[in-house]
Amino acid sequence: MKIGSFKGRIGFIFFLFLLLALLMVVRLYFLQIVDGEEYAEKADRQYVNISTNTFDRGGIFFQNKAGNLVSAAGLGSGYILALNVKGMSSSTDYIEKISQIMTIDKESLYSKLANGSTYIEIARRVTEDNIKKVKDLDLPGIVIAREKWRYYPGNSLASRLIGFVAYDDSGEKIEGRYGLEKYYNSTLKRDGGGLYMNTFAQIFSNLGLGLGDNEDREGDVVTSIDPEVQVYFDYIINNVNEKWGSKVTGGIIIDPNTGDIYSMSVAPGFDLNNFKNVKDISLFSNPLVSDAYEMGSIIKPLTVAAGLDNGDITANTTYNDKGYLELDGFTIYNFDKKGRGIADMQTVLNNSLNTGVAFIADRLGKEKFLEYFQNYGIGTESGIDLPAEAKGNISNLTTNLKNSKKIEYATASFGQGISLTPIMTARALSVLANGGKLVIPHVAKKIEYKVGITKNISYTDEAKQVLKKETSEEITRMLINVVDKALLNGNMKMKNYSIAAKTGTAQIARPARDGGGYYSDKYLHSFFGYFPAYNPRFLVFLYTLEPKNVNYASQTLTEPFFDIAKFLINYYQIPPDR
Repeated sequence: MKIGSFKGRIGFIFFLFLLLALLMVVRLYFLQIVDGEEYAEKADRQYVNISTNTFDRGGIFFQNKAGNLVSAAGLGSGYILALNVKGMSSSTDYIEKISQIMTIDKESLYSKLANGSTYIEIARRVTEDNIKKVKDLDLPGIVIAREKWRYYPGNSLASRLIGFVAYDDSGEKIEGRYGLEKYYNSTLKRDGGGLYMNTFAQIFSNLGLGLGDNEDREGDVVTSIDPEVQVYFDYIINNVNEKWGSKVTGGIIIDPNTGDIYSMSVAPGFDLNNFKNVKDISLFSNPLVSDAYEMGSIIKPLTVAAGLDNGDITANTTYNDKGYLELDGFTIYNFDKKGRGIADMQTVLNNSLNTGVAFIADRLGKEKFLEYFQNYGIGTESGIDLPAEAKGNISNLTTNLKNSKKIEYATASFGQGISLTPIMTARALSVLANGGKLVIPHVAKKIEYKVGITKNISYTDEAKQVLKKETSEEITRMLINVVDKALLNGNMKMKNYSIAAKTGTAQIARPARDGGGYYSDKYLHSFFGYFPAYNPRFLVFLYTLEPKNVNYASQTLTEPFFDIAKFLINYYQIPPDR
């Protein structure tokens, strides 16, 4: 035998050995990791009388500052307890004995027996301890089945962000119906495939991960939501809503540099584990994404920034403020109808002067004004990974641009006549904080696929530069001045931290069926701020709809904002910047 031929055979045998070893390792991986839970469940079923296909679904996780995962949506586990009445001599005796172990609806069970039912479900979600006690009774005809269900450990925590699962319109399949549950349904759902799926098919069907579209791969969703922040934020938002008797109160905490969302909160919320008890289904939707409002004066910094960026004004540019401005047969007033005489642009922000930002809009011109607002993402979806996102409405600026009236742009400059969703607003305002970039807000941080591959989610490379960095720095300086000198007479200034912020109080439009115009006694209050201002970690946006017996956002939202700011600074141990 030739030496070369011998070596070739040895090499071939060695290759086969390695291939066999590799296949064994891969198979063990799928047995222990990928299908481990299913095998464990199969073992559990040996404990019960019958076997059922139990509900399964991927998890949704929050992530704290240390990177530890906390379950936001997972699986509860227990048992179904039932009776097979056929051939049973004393069903009532069974019911009485079981009622000594756990609380059951005896009257309903007796009624089913009287109606001749042969299979009677006694209870669902029965605990392991109670099942053992029932088994110890050694009652023939007892039926026990394993069951799983969707479980939300936080109950009402972030309820309008997470969403829930329920049967689809056909009543046959369970699917995500709102929030993250709906948006990531294709990732979270479990279609099964059985324990005996071909190993080779399982291996090679997953080689494409990372090479193509992963939307339909089974996995868990890990979010950027910090559970500690969410708990505190929910507390603040609920307190504001209750204190002022508002219809809705909501808020967003976002990293303006990356679009990572640390918390989204809406009040009122609901218990995710008992959503069937909710009578008002509007509570299921997320108004931070789906509802649009005229935001009022928090839009003014966007107008000032556009004027600065285009070179039409500086912080020292002045105009004559009479307290009112007449345009196209309409009169615009400052909130207090008072004039300040010769005023510069810093005064415009400090005193929230409608006439001042209308002056800037006029200098920009209609085309440029619209261009900047569209570049801020106003009037388009933000791209957030949540369902049913609304686009807002700036049609009064985009329709018949050449023939549109100046009054439309003047009112838009201070946030009236155009509508924005809260997430769209937070995204636009982040441009002021982050050096002039339009980021894409998102809740999911990564997807951990069932086969063991992780897909990290980041949109920072897609951020579009819409303002010069110098403009961002200048508007930030001006907004710091608003806090240090003007907000509640400068009493909110923080000694060691620079805060850039602005309030907004907007009139609420009256429906055309009620005569149009604006209500004189209904307002939307809003507040935004970012910090540390020149290198911000957080932008916080707050709003409350129709608060009672109060006029201005400075009264309703200033204190909650600074409570949140202090909490975030302490929790994340943010070093002082001044």
